[in-house]
Amino acid sequence: MSSPPVITPEEKLADAKRQLGFPRIVAICGSTRFMAEMAEADLRETKAGRIVVKPGCDLKSPHELWSDPVEAEALKVRLDELHRSKIRLADEVLVVGDYIGDSTRAEIAYARALGRPVRFTHPAVDPDA
Repeated sequence: MSSPPVITPEEKLADAKRQLGFPRIVAICGSTRFMAEMAEADLRETKAGRIVVKPGCDLKSPHELWSDPVEAEALKVRLDELHRSKIRLADEVLVVGDYIGDSTRAEIAYARALGRPVRFTHPAVDPDA
């Protein structure tokens, strides 16, 4: 008698999303200098019937929640981890903007390692093109 196949958490998540009839989930990535463009991409993706997850904080813009440099650095670490979770949750990634920095490059690599399709608002910036 053979053992039942082991189902990974990723497969369980994909199956649950199918069973619930979820629309595709898109994770928006990119430099926070493109927050306005991300908001526009959010509108367009939402209009197309997709669920959108994207960065919620722009640490480069002043705010009382990250005014302390030590706290801001710790927050950045937590937000980077949170964004990787958004990429894992997503069915695909949309990279916004005409510039790819180190963080966005790492997010693209992570998404591709997970097998997520990656689209670009500016395809010429694709590091693997």
